Amino acid sequence: MAESIIVQYLGFEVKDLVREYAFAVLESATEPLHYTLTIANEAFVSHRVRYQDAPDICSLRLRRELDTHANHPPTTSFCVTDTELAIYQDARKPKPNRTTFHKRQDD
Repeated sequence: MAESIIVQYLGFEVKDLVREYAFAVLESATEPLHYTLTIANEAFVSHRVRYQDAPDICSLRLRRELDTHANHPPTTSFCVTDTELAIYQDARKPKPNRTTFHKRQDD
């Protein structure tokens, strides 16, 4: 992704089956490009994703698409998959504390 690019979150709309997240990508010397990313409403209801995390999840997906396609993906609409939601959740889980304390035995 070029350093002169700006990804701007514009908001969301609730549709029958999905929540639709809108973004604008601004590059110097070109008109803004608009992208839409969706997450199934069922993912929220089943607690696989939190409402407050959805814009970040969509932004990360859009940035991956921009990176992959030199800032010009072949499409302007993307669906966030269950796998991507799971990866996002796993990355944010607290890491288990591996420190184990053992009581010293005095000889």
